Amino acid sequence: MARIIGGIACSHTPTIGFAVDKQKQNDPVWAPIFEAFQPIRQWLDEKKPDALFVIYNDHVTSFFFDHYSAFTLGVDNTYPVADEGGGARDLPPVKGHDALARHIGASLMAAEFDMSFFRDKALDHGCLSPLSMINNGNTDWDFPIVPLAVGVLQFPVPSAARCLKLGRALRDAIESFPEDMSVAIVATGGLSHQVHGARAGFNNTKWDLDFLSLFENDPEALTRLTLADYAELGGMEGAEIIMWLIMRGALSSQVKKIHQQYYLPSMTGIATAIYENLAVPLPKNRTQDLNYKMERELAGVGDLEGTHPFTLAQSHKTYRLNKYLRNMIVPAHREMFLADPEASFEQHGLTEEEKDMLRRRDWDALIRYGAIFFGLEKLGAVVGVSNLHIYAAMKGMSLEAFQATRQAPNALYSVAGKDEGKTDWNKGK
Repeated sequence: MARIIGGIACSHTPTIGFAVDKQKQNDPVWAPIFEAFQPIRQWLDEKKPDALFVIYNDHVTSFFFDHYSAFTLGVDNTYPVADEGGGARDLPPVKGHDALARHIGASLMAAEFDMSFFRDKALDHGCLSPLSMINNGNTDWDFPIVPLAVGVLQFPVPSAARCLKLGRALRDAIESFPEDMSVAIVATGGLSHQVHGARAGFNNTKWDLDFLSLFENDPEALTRLTLADYAELGGMEGAEIIMWLIMRGALSSQVKKIHQQYYLPSMTGIATAIYENLAVPLPKNRTQDLNYKMERELAGVGDLEGTHPFTLAQSHKTYRLNKYLRNMIVPAHREMFLADPEASFEQHGLTEEEKDMLRRRDWDALIRYGAIFFGLEKLGAVVGVSNLHIYAAMKGMSLEAFQATRQAPNALYSVAGKDEGKTDWNKGK
C-alpha cells in the first residue's frame, strides 16, 4: 500500500522562480533562499518518494472567476508550464501521477469533499517556483506530482478547519492506494505578506514564527483563528497559509521536524520546513473499508444493461475525443469538420479507432468507448441528426421502433440552434 513519508512546507513566491531562472545562487541577496531549499533537496534525494502531492493556489493564471472552485485536483499525466504574462518559464512539462490522482479523487468524494477535477491546464508559480528550486535539473522533473489547487483568492474560501479535515481525509486516500509506493506532501504558500492596497508590503515575522510553532505542535489551535484573524496577523494574501493545514492533517499527530529556515528578503516571509511522519501502522488494515466507501455508490451499475458510467478513468482515456466533440460549439471547429472531416480529425490527433467511429456515426460504439452523450448530441446537431436518432441507434433499434416506445411518438428534437445541420427529420413538425 502507499505510505506518506512526510511533509514539506515552503513558500511559493515569484521571488523563488526568479532566483532560479537568473541563477542567483551566489548573490548575497538571493543565496539564503537556495540555502533554505538545499535540505529539502537532500531529504528528497535520500527518501526518493515515488510521487509528490503538491498543494498550491493558482494566481488567476489557469483558473479564472468564470468558474472558481474551492478544491480542484489535477488528474492528468502531464502539466504544461503557464505563461504568467511575460512568456512561460524555460521548464519542461511536469509529469503527473494520474492513477494516484484518480484514486485520491474518488476517496475524497467518498469522504464527502465535493472535489473539482482538472486536466489540460498549466501550472503557475504557485506550484512551480518551489518545485523548480528542489528539482535537480531543468530538463526533466525528479518526481511525478498530484497537484491540488485551492481557491483562496475569491471569498468565501475554505476555512482553516476545513483544510485540516481535508488533510485527514487525504491521509486515508493515499494510504488506501493499492500500489506499494511512498508519497511526500508539499504544502506551498505564505508566509506573511500583502500585495494589494495601502497595506501592501505588510509583514509580521513574529506571527510567521508563531505559526510555524503551532503548525508543528498544535495544528488544531490554528483552526480556531478566522480568515480575518489570519489577514490581520499575516496580511490578506498571507491568509493562504491555511493551505499548509491540508498537509499537516495528512501527517501523524506527532511529527519529527528535521529542518526549518526563515528569510524575509522583500515582500513575503519565505519559510522552508520538513516534517517526517511518525505514524504507527494500525493492527488491522482499513483499506478494505475505505475502498468499500469509494465503490459503494456505483456498486452494481455495471450489471445494468446498456449503462456505461463516465468515470475519471473514462474521462482520462477519452479526453481528446470528448474535447473534439465538445468543440462543436465553436463555429470554426464545426465548419472545418463539415468541410474536411479527415483534416479535422488529423489536426486534433484522433486515433484511427476514434476516426472510424466518427465516420460511421457509430453512436453506440462511441458511448461504449467512453464518449459522453452530451458530446454526441452536439455532433448530432452539426450533422443533422436528432437526439432520438442517437437514442435509437444506441439501443440497436430503428427510429420508428424506438419512437413507438415513447408516449409522444412524433416528438423529435435536437440541441441545434440557428446554425443547425440538415433537419429533414423535422419537416412538418
